[in-house]
Amino acid sequence: MKIENLFNTDHVLSQTEQFSPLASTTNASLKHIVSPAGCSLDTNWYDQDQDEWVTVIQGYGVIAFEDATIVTLKPGDHITIPAHTKHRVIKTSADVATIWLAMYFDKMEE
Repeated sequence: MKIENLFNTDHVLSQTEQFSPLASTTNASLKHIVSPAGCSLDTNWYDQDQDEWVTVIQGYGVIAFEDATIVTLKPGDHITIPAHTKHRVIKTSADVATIWLAMYFDKMEE
């Protein structure tokens, strides 16, 4: 067993977002995402096959949706983005890395 820390960004070697898998099963995965301060953001739309639950634990992130909705997430804020809802990150913290946790999972039955 190795103890790791979600706030450790020493492994980030570039100014682009870094996605690191933390856990996965057949139907779900959990990723640690680091957006370095002032980093270049991908301008492509995300269009995932699974629902995505995402939270910010440090910094902030602004997500734009294809329908022109804009959402700002601060530490502790979280949302669930349904599968095939096109979205992209348009802004993150300029002075500190934005650290996210994102869980991708098959549609939950209600």
